[in-house]
Amino acid sequence: MSRIVLGCILTLIAAGIGLFWWQGPAEVEAAAPPPSLISLASEAPDPENLPTVDPGDLEGPAPPEASELTKEQRRFFRYDRNRDWRITRSEMLSTRSDAFRKLDKDGNNLLTFEEWAVTTVEKFEGADANGDRELSPGEFATTKPKPTRTRRCNC
Repeated sequence: MSRIVLGCILTLIAAGIGLFWWQGPAEVEAAAPPPSLISLASEAPDPENLPTVDPGDLEGPAPPEASELTKEQRRFFRYDRNRDWRITRSEMLSTRSDAFRKLDKDGNNLLTFEEWAVTTVEKFEGADANGDRELSPGEFATTKPKPTRTRRCNC
């Protein structure tokens, strides 16, 4: 019985020391006086002595020029997450969650992801001409959505 009482007392003492130690630095910081304006003004650098950079004086290679991607290349890189010029099956499926939400018109989630994924897998396998389970840029171009016709007014 005395061991239990002694253990409780030691635990309370350790908790008190921990609480005191934890509160100590916060109290010192809270009571610290604000810095004086004179010391801040003396530490401020002189604007005339600040270093300047002239791009004409820089040495080294120029940064690469950004090239404009075609519409098909931008569409390809939306799927190719790791930029290895191959679209794996998981990369193609990862971007399809918004399309799934669009298919579920009434929002009751009766269309499961597995049911919907069948369409994507069939589209992927139909585009994968050589059967290597990866789409090259040429194979991916076959998955391009068909353009929609704009209706003309029959006025």
